[in-house]
Amino acid sequence: MSIADRAATSPAAGAADAGASGAASVPAAPAGAIALPLTGERELRLDLFRGLALWLIFIDHLPPSLITWFTIRNYGFSDATEIFIFISGYTAAFVYGRAMLEHGLVVATARILRRAWQIYVAHVFLFTIFLAEISYVATSFENPLYTEEMGIMDFLKQPDVTIVQALLLRFRPANMDVLPLYIVLMLSLPLVLVLMRWKPDLTLALSVLLYAVTWEYDLYLSSYPNGFWAFNPLAWQLLFVFGAWCALGGARRMQKILSSPVTLAVCFAYLFFSFLVTLTWYVPQLGHLMPRRIEQWMYPIDKTDLDVLRFAHFLALAAITVYYLPRDWPPLKSPWLKPLILCGQHSLEIFCLGVFLAFAGHFILAEVGGGAALHALITLSGVLIMCGMAWLISWYKHVADKSASRKGAGGNADMAGGG
Repeated sequence: MSIADRAATSPAAGAADAGASGAASVPAAPAGAIALPLTGERELRLDLFRGLALWLIFIDHLPPSLITWFTIRNYGFSDATEIFIFISGYTAAFVYGRAMLEHGLVVATARILRRAWQIYVAHVFLFTIFLAEISYVATSFENPLYTEEMGIMDFLKQPDVTIVQALLLRFRPANMDVLPLYIVLMLSLPLVLVLMRWKPDLTLALSVLLYAVTWEYDLYLSSYPNGFWAFNPLAWQLLFVFGAWCALGGARRMQKILSSPVTLAVCFAYLFFSFLVTLTWYVPQLGHLMPRRIEQWMYPIDKTDLDVLRFAHFLALAAITVYYLPRDWPPLKSPWLKPLILCGQHSLEIFCLGVFLAFAGHFILAEVGGGAALHALITLSGVLIMCGMAWLISWYKHVADKSASRKGAGGNADMAGGG
């Protein structure tokens, strides 16, 4: 089994406990330097929660219905995007941080750039297929509202200019904002790892500083034809870097804080507060119960720039999850959770498939006009298709690895890089 198929002694959706693997660190590092555990059994919690994030993203991209009330965004400030980005930062730092320690900066950077290229190619491929899907539906059913709703009207007006802007990651249809963010974050990973190897805590502090400067001076990346990125990399890098920091020793050092009853009490209190706030969004009659000063201080809760309230909500969820779901949690070996885990292990492919399926489901619901039963059927069908694809990819890679091992070739560790 290659490093790609081994565990990072890590949390599933947040920081981890100190003894997650029980393995010694390699190589011995000075205090404050990055330290990676020896490889061992794969950390299934990471796969589980990344798979869950992919399912939730797919469901959230469908039109609102009874099923969408089962996603976490309706009960707090954060949603599945935070889970996906954090785990991506964690796993990428673990895989390529080890490569940097064992083979040096040049080799690790080359592998990171190759992974970023894989994600970029997947994004371009998804963009092409997604555009064809929307255009075909809009033309066949003579409904131009699809092109406007999915944000491709500018492509139809100026396809030559728009394609160039799409290749530059400045033009994106609806629901295609995560991969460009991920590409930019992966391109920043070599610098993050170099700084982490020198001073991990200082690296995290610099990330916080960049986040604060982004908010203070309203820094952003522009998009075509006007506007800005839906997920500002200058702000979302904080979650990615925090995941890397946790993977490279920070989680172990936080173990006592995370296991403290005071920490858990604060986390539960904050989650309850965020639930009460979100409740006022869906039950307007409760709006008067929210003090005006708190509303003025709190709103708007900005997703584009990763609002502090969203970040804190994710941290609270992560701390509670790590405390109550240990690394040896028996259900992780259950066949009932196997579909989720498989989706998490092949998240790049499953994410792309989910975007395609979400528009197909949106189209069916818009044309047929079905109720909750049809919505549930489409959701279940989409999830089953994603699981089937994950199983097929897993089976193929297993066969390919067996063939490669007979020829003396190693596995592809890059595929564990958060994708």
